[in-house]
Parts: sequence; structure tokens; C-alpha cells
Amino acid sequence: MKRKIVISALLNQVQVGIVENGRLVEYYLERDSRDRLGSNIYKGRVENILPGMGAAFVDIGMAKNAFLFLADSIDELKIGDSVMVQVSKEAVGTKGPRVTTRVSLPGRYLVLMPFQEHTGISRQITDETERARLKEIAEEIRPENMGLIVRTVAEHCTHEELEADVADLLEEWSRITNKHRGKSSSRLLYQDYDLVHRILRDLYASGNTTIVVDNADMQKRVQDELASLGVKEPVQVDLHQGKVDVFTHLGLKKELERAGNNRVWLDCGGYLVFNQTEALLSIDVNTGKYVGSKNLQDTVLKTNLEAAAEIAHQLRLRNTGGIVIIDFIDMADPSHREAVLQQLATSLSADKTRTNLLGFTRLGLVELTRKKTDRLLSHILDVDCPHCKGRGRVPSDETVAFQIAREVNSLALEDVEAIEVRCHPSVAGHVIGPGGSNLRELEKYIGKTVTVQGDESLPRQDYRVESYTIDVNSL
Repeated sequence: MKRKIVISALLNQVQVGIVENGRLVEYYLERDSRDRLGSNIYKGRVENILPGMGAAFVDIGMAKNAFLFLADSIDELKIGDSVMVQVSKEAVGTKGPRVTTRVSLPGRYLVLMPFQEHTGISRQITDETERARLKEIAEEIRPENMGLIVRTVAEHCTHEELEADVADLLEEWSRITNKHRGKSSSRLLYQDYDLVHRILRDLYASGNTTIVVDNADMQKRVQDELASLGVKEPVQVDLHQGKVDVFTHLGLKKELERAGNNRVWLDCGGYLVFNQTEALLSIDVNTGKYVGSKNLQDTVLKTNLEAAAEIAHQLRLRNTGGIVIIDFIDMADPSHREAVLQQLATSLSADKTRTNLLGFTRLGLVELTRKKTDRLLSHILDVDCPHCKGRGRVPSDETVAFQIAREVNSLALEDVEAIEVRCHPSVAGHVIGPGGSNLRELEKYIGKTVTVQGDESLPRQDYRVESYTIDVNSL
């Protein structure tokens, strides 16, 4: 499979797109690497322990204390203890970062786990012979009382390359432990590299990866980073210099916009509807404009098969984590249900993030889970709408017009002679009514003069209602 890494940098913002088989499958954005906490290691102090929640709060020098599940701690803790912790999840909203004492250090080919004694091989390496070879090498070079995970990019690496990676990781670990034992006022013991380095370290593989950047400085930096990572062969880093930015030029901007929509159309004419809640993501599959050519069951099967492949792609691109419920179009034939499940499993296998496909429930829904890793794509690119407060819906023009009428009626009970309304023109049309009928009826009901002024600058659900007294001397 050919992979393309697209890197775009402007001011303090770096965005990276991972393209496989011509489609954007992963997206990363880093606005300022200094603000990033993920994978950082800190010398923390236990501030509070809540046995009922099975958790502790750890001061790592941030505005909010970090949250540590006691199950993620390798030692029994008490208030005031000094503890080495690693950020496993960035702070979100009002919640502080989540941390663990099960520290891990990523290298080019391996991940060192100083407090866990086991050896693992990336599940993305599927060749059993290669897995066995890497497992044997890893067991030989694994430091005593520590663990190693062999990364995907280690496939076909030599014993010497893996051994050198272990040596570098042990050197880094020695620096961390020395800082932890020291008396430095800094809580930060280790800071992971910025986005560009992490992407090249974790995802670049010789022979099947093309790199595209959009400025000469980044082109040189990428070449230097790869050299520092031990890539020996010359690497071609393409420089995009068109008038249109590289993400737009390669069609990645459209892919991002598509992944930001609740409704995603399929090539066959069907569509998916995504509804994200705090607890889970629900996906509804619809035939839409697709009518098929044979019979209903054939139409349903083709739509569901295409939907299964697209759902796997969208989960990966949106970086969805947690519970996912899929409502495929009903299939009476058990073999069709099995075919759809198989298509979904095959498509999910390309995702490096662990998923667990549980199959059809008794309600005929497909249930799966995907490990939570980083923030949702929507949380990276968007914020809640200030008008709908994240609900995705706003009051209709008719509803706002009725609210205005009620407020006008309440205001008319006071000692006022006239009332002025300013609102969006579409709402004003409903307040005034056909030929002014609604406004005349309202004035008759309250016995006061009402003027309505349309204002394009106001959002449709906002309005202003003010009262005033008519100065008869000015008439």
C-alpha cells in the first residue's frame, strides 16, 4: 500500500494529512508544540485520593490537577507522595489531563516500557514469519525487568538496528530517572517531540512512503529529521509550489469538510447520518437516491457493503473513540448480514487504533468499540456554535416571531406608548404577517403602536425589543 505524508506549515501551525490509496485517512494539527502535553512525563505530587472513584489527583504544575486511575498506578499511593506520571490524555474542557504511572518511551522502531515486563509486536505486522523473527530479536535485546513493543515501521529491520534503538531509549530513560531523583524545580522530566518529528518517526517507512511539503524550510527539515532517525537511503521530499495550497490541491480539504458533516453521501447514492453524543456515536445507513437494478435485497446489500467500508474510513479520519452503534438497513438474509460484517472487519483492519467488532445485537444493530486515543477531529477543528450551543438546531423563524410577540405583550403592560422591534428580516416577515395583518392584530390586542425593523446584522434567533414614549411636542 502506497502512503503519502502531506505536511503544511504556516506561522505556528502545522497540519499533517496521511493519504492511503488516494484518500485522506488521518489528520493531525498542532498549533503550538509548547502547549502539547500528550506523552510528556512529569514529577507529580499526589494531592488527593478518592477511593470511591478509584482515582487520585496529581499536581504536575498545571492549572488543573491531573487525573490518575489507581488501576493505572504501579504502586500504592498516599497523599503527599512524589510520583512519576505520563500524560495519556490531554486536558479537555473543564477536565484536567489524564495520567498513568505505566510510563512508555517511543523510539524509531521500538517502545520501551520501563515498568512492564513483556514483549509485544504491532498487530499491523501480519506476516507470521516476520512476527516470529521480530519477537525472537526483541526477547534477546529486551532490558532486564523492562518491556518492549516492536512498532510497525520495524518490519524487516535488522538485529543491529533494533539493538541500537534500545540503546538510545535506555539513554533517554537514564536522563529521565536522573532528573526525577534530582532537586530541580521543574516538574517536566520528558517532553515528546513536535508533530513533524513524531509523524516521521512513527509513520515513515522506506520504499512505500511519499512526502509532500509546501515550503523549502520544511523540505530541508524533513530531510534532516529522517537522517537523524537513521534513514540511510536518499529520500525524495516533494515541494508543492502551486498558487493553491497543498491540502486544497490534493483534494484533502474536501475530505476534511466531508468528515465534518453529520451526513456523508455514498458513491451509490445512499448516505450515512452520524450523531455524536458524549457516551457513544450512532450511525444510520439509508438508501437515499440509490434504487438499485435487481430487487430490494440486492439494493440493500450493495448499500450496506459500501456503507461498511465508508464507516471504517470515517471512524479513522474522525478519530472516533468509545462505543459505536450502526443501524444498517434491515437484511432478511443471514448471509447478507455476514457479508456486511466481514466487509466492516476487513475495512477496520487498516486502522492502527484497536477496534473490537461485537457483531449484531438482538435489536439488529451492529456494535463496536474503538480505543480512545486523541481528540475527535471535530474537537480539533471546530467549537460549539455560539447560537445553538452545540445542539445543532436553532429556533425557527416562526418560534422567534412568537417569542417577540410575547415580549411585546409583556412590555405593553407597562406605562409605554410605543414599542420598537429590531430583528432579522426573515423573522420580521412573520411578525408583520401578510399585508401587515399580524402586526395590525398585535397592535389592536395591546393597544399600543409597534414598529418592526429588519436588521441583517442580527442572527435569526436574536432580536431587540425597546419601548419609548412619544413626545407630542415633536409632532
